[in-house]
Amino acid sequence: MGIETTAIVTMAAVVGFYMAWNIGANDVANAMGTSVGSKALTLGKAILIAGVFEFAGAFLAGSHVTNTVRKGIVDISLFAEADNGARILMYGMLAAPLGAGVWLQLATYFGRPVSTTHSIIGAIVGFAVAAGGAYAVEWSKIWLIVISWVASPLMSGTIAAATFLTIQRLMINVPDPVKGTKRWAPLFVFLVLSILTLVTLFKGLKNLHLDLPFGAALLYASVIGFIGAGVGGVLIRRVRIPATSSGGSMPIAAMADDLRSMVRYARRLRAKASNGAVEHVETLEGSLEALTHLAAENEAEARTRGEFVFVEKVFAYLQILSACFVAFAHGANDVANAIGPVSAVVSLAGGGTEALSGKAPVPLWVLLLGGVGIVVGLSMWGWRIIRVIGEKITELTPTRGFSAEFAAATTIVLASRLGIPISTTHTLVGGVMGVGFARGLASMNSKVLRDIFISWLLELPVAAGLAAGFFFIIKFAFETFGA
Repeated sequence: MGIETTAIVTMAAVVGFYMAWNIGANDVANAMGTSVGSKALTLGKAILIAGVFEFAGAFLAGSHVTNTVRKGIVDISLFAEADNGARILMYGMLAAPLGAGVWLQLATYFGRPVSTTHSIIGAIVGFAVAAGGAYAVEWSKIWLIVISWVASPLMSGTIAAATFLTIQRLMINVPDPVKGTKRWAPLFVFLVLSILTLVTLFKGLKNLHLDLPFGAALLYASVIGFIGAGVGGVLIRRVRIPATSSGGSMPIAAMADDLRSMVRYARRLRAKASNGAVEHVETLEGSLEALTHLAAENEAEARTRGEFVFVEKVFAYLQILSACFVAFAHGANDVANAIGPVSAVVSLAGGGTEALSGKAPVPLWVLLLGGVGIVVGLSMWGWRIIRVIGEKITELTPTRGFSAEFAAATTIVLASRLGIPISTTHTLVGGVMGVGFARGLASMNSKVLRDIFISWLLELPVAAGLAAGFFFIIKFAFETFGA
């Protein structure tokens, strides 16, 4: 390896660490923001827990998506035909994480949760077009990823809304929430543990040479899920909190979300009602609005009632469990955005463009670099975005935060196992929005969502422009001053 190539690999490691730092600073909010917002975790504990599980996901399961970012976006054959194609690709893989990292640092400074996946893919596209024209980009792969950007928040939002509504029906909007929680909460423990175990074991730990077939992984996951549910059920049943509702009736505050939905349906009925029915529908609508107003006034008070404190306390622990799930999944999926280009440079330096066509494993030191970078960025600047996700989109409680995190984690890890670098930001925001939709549009902060969507629209063009600019600067510097 010549001096210039050694310098490029060293620069790639530094730039990859910088990109990983920015992932930790910005994207980690997707794992822990809802836990902090719901008060299930303090900011300090969230950073500590996220650091452990983000690193574990990056180091143990990060190689799958890394290969997609490393060699799935650029048409390698066009560069292979050029005499200096490998060197041009290395310049580009330096420029891409540098451009994406600068954009992410600016976004983090201004408190905008953005997608690191959008950023790095936009940056790679920017350098590829600058270096080889539009034909240098595998546009079919880009469109597949773009589809996932739309599908992932929709899937996550749907799962989150269904999860939250299920919790409401089984454990909140019932005469005895304590009894309902003791009966049904172990099911959610089973789901979280079994899904996490399944996606980890089902060809999820290749770096540890643990490569189980699906049937065996499903069996182990089910056993661990059942054990966890059994232990969780015993612990939950030992908690004694006296019920304070009178006569077994459901407090009106517990019906707030249902009443809001009924008001919306009543308004639709009034618009369709004939002359003879209008008066009756208006009376019904007025009564529902009065009840909704009364429920809203009593929601805060109801949260202090013993049975509702019990429900939220149980789901606070489940939310911590699901947050660990999201952190592991996030590390496994988004570490590729930092170390995919680094892995590409290492492969190019060792075997030229032909090396990217093979299935060489990602070096462990590269995965380690990404994992450490994420943790360092998280500990230094992660608080800036955690509070935006956790506190400014919609009001979160442990039951709501759990629903969003569980939905996002399920979506993220499935995508990671398929090798599709989805946006964790889109997925988690989709989960939070799903909970908000389940409660009613009025419960969401439309201004914050608008600002987030605008920042998402800027990601691709800004990252692409920065990467293209850095590519020309790096190329000029090496060609002018290199050996």
